[in-house]
Amino acid sequence: MIWLTWRQFRVQALVGFGALLLLGIYLVTLGRQIHSSYDDTLAHCTGHGNCSSTLGTFADHYSLQTDLLSYLLLVVPGVIGIFWGAPLISRELEAGTHRLVWNQSVTRSRWLAVKLGVVGLLSTAVAGLYSLLLTWASGPVNTVLNNRFEPVLFASRNIVPLGCAAFAFVLGTALGLFVRHTVPAMGATLVVFAVLQIVVPTVIRPHYESPVRTSVPLTAQLISGLTKIGTYGDIGGLRVPGGPWVVETTAMLDSKGKEVGHTAWFQDCTNNKSLTEMPSCLAKGNLHVDVSEQPASRYWTFQWLETAIFTALAGLLAVLSLWRIRSRLN
Repeated sequence: MIWLTWRQFRVQALVGFGALLLLGIYLVTLGRQIHSSYDDTLAHCTGHGNCSSTLGTFADHYSLQTDLLSYLLLVVPGVIGIFWGAPLISRELEAGTHRLVWNQSVTRSRWLAVKLGVVGLLSTAVAGLYSLLLTWASGPVNTVLNNRFEPVLFASRNIVPLGCAAFAFVLGTALGLFVRHTVPAMGATLVVFAVLQIVVPTVIRPHYESPVRTSVPLTAQLISGLTKIGTYGDIGGLRVPGGPWVVETTAMLDSKGKEVGHTAWFQDCTNNKSLTEMPSCLAKGNLHVDVSEQPASRYWTFQWLETAIFTALAGLLAVLSLWRIRSRLN
């Protein structure tokens, strides 16, 4: 049964691993360049005392390439679900070849279990190898930027892509089993996977654990670099050591906890002062923002939780598929 599954799936598998091989060669080459450049930059700037700006330039130089590779890895599980998972069973149901196998000594459950096991492991291996190479290659850039909670980076590094790929594959297979037509199953897989890629980082992931609430005083230095509040690893445009995930922030508050955006003195500071005078003017008001954040120390907890969630969903879909093929499918 394993040999038959491989024979049926070998073309897709060879194409997938061929693409992974080419991508792996590129990632190894890029990774060696990044690591070498990082070591040279760090060695050079340490003696001159300007590491912050120099390392920032280094990260900017490679961030576009690593970002594109990260977005590509986000797509890979979806591609696996659409082109490997959805046709796996639906194609045989459309052609009627499943009846030939079921009339032999192979049971329906074993037939589906072997397909899910063999192709599912290959799917997870593809995503895992890609994630391993990308995590290694982009390591120095992510160290400098210190933003590993950023949604795209979080979902494309370390172990999360493994759970996501397993889920996407089983999702496609289950939809193909229930829909029984390849093209509609592929479309349904695309829609469900795309929705989850939006819902998980925005609605579910922030609440794996209760955020820690803290108050951040807005000093003149912080205000002078103020570009945005409430992003991944930044408060007020300044990088926060340790890279926590700032989930939510309030408006600017005074010492009594009241918003100051519409007060006369705030309007005077923002409208009548120059850019160099405004930070000192605002700092006199003892302003602060209340921040809800996920500490950087929770990164691996969140990685394991999200991987476990996707793996559990894949397991539930696999059980549902086994029930369907055993009791309701002719």
